[in-house]
Amino acid sequence: MKKQIILGLALVSMIFSCSTDDTSDIVINDNSVTNNNSGGGTTDPQTIFLSGTYTEDLTLDANNTYKINGSLIMASGTTLTIPACMTIEALASGADVYVAISQGAKIVANGTQDCPIVFTSDAANPAAGDWGGLILLGRAPINSVTGTNTATSEIASLPYGGNISDDDSGSLNYVRVEYSGGAADGQSENNGISFYGVGNGTDVNYIQAYAGKDDGIEFFGGTVNANYVSVINAEDDSVDWTEGYSGTLTNVYISNRITDDKAIEADGYNTDFSNATGTFSKPTVNNLTIVGQGTAAGHAEAIRLRAGTQGIFNNVHITGYIEGFDLDDQDTGNGVISDDLQVTNVTFVDVTTKVKNDTTVSFTDADFYVGEGNGATNDYATWGAGWTVE
Repeated sequence: MKKQIILGLALVSMIFSCSTDDTSDIVINDNSVTNNNSGGGTTDPQTIFLSGTYTEDLTLDANNTYKINGSLIMASGTTLTIPACMTIEALASGADVYVAISQGAKIVANGTQDCPIVFTSDAANPAAGDWGGLILLGRAPINSVTGTNTATSEIASLPYGGNISDDDSGSLNYVRVEYSGGAADGQSENNGISFYGVGNGTDVNYIQAYAGKDDGIEFFGGTVNANYVSVINAEDDSVDWTEGYSGTLTNVYISNRITDDKAIEADGYNTDFSNATGTFSKPTVNNLTIVGQGTAAGHAEAIRLRAGTQGIFNNVHITGYIEGFDLDDQDTGNGVISDDLQVTNVTFVDVTTKVKNDTTVSFTDADFYVGEGNGATNDYATWGAGWTVE
């Protein structure tokens, strides 16, 4: 398919390179305004619409305004670079508007505490589900396939998975994703940030998913580590993992409304497919703070662990839920007995049932957690200041 490049700017000519077959047309519209700066010169920022599959690097310019108006896919071998302080709007038209970083591609989005990078809706009154979200796909192991085989992502139908634990998909630092979660159908919905088979060579620090319609942040296998993770007002689960995820999450803050679903929903494998490798998810979670609306309001479950998920939790603070931990399925219970699913240092505030055992495996609360009352909050007021919203 031929690409059309529409450019109505007399003094500047800009060309964005995309693949020349089977991709959407790339349209660049000029919405220039002239601003007098302090030096007496002028700048001509313009709105540039982005979509299609890029087969060359794409570096955004802080002098321009960008709007995602379809699926923006970075092909293998390319890099999407976004400068600090940039806000990128997405057309509020649902699931088909998203950013996907394919296997072998990278995103370099390094904001700062004072100048975060924000992906948000272009709606005058933005709402959850206005657009898709941010998707990273890597070559790290997943348990739904074996060896170098790959699975296909729920949104975008892109390959992910493999056997490269230290695969590098780039960097996300001080990045916020707002009003995501557009649904393709009743079964397929975008998350705020989706990590599909992403490796631990990827640098992820200070990320927030805010007011999404589906999950806030989800890990489909992979080994990626994430430090300083904030999820606020996710209508479905705030943090989700499945397909053998085995990374480390450090300093995680979750705040839910009564209408939202669980703070964490964790699966050992994807029950819609199979556990091809016979292994289970087993992340390490350090410094986890979960804030619900309270037992009087009827806030149900903070954390559901199922489908054999394992995991090591260190320093957990849960406030305002009827149930703290809900464990389902025999394999999950077996993980408690084998010490592959354990909690050390946990504090429950306004929690009616600390542990609900629906696993068919007999164990006591003491088999599952130790150090009750020793879990401290993770000082979100300090590390979340300036770049997050509530």
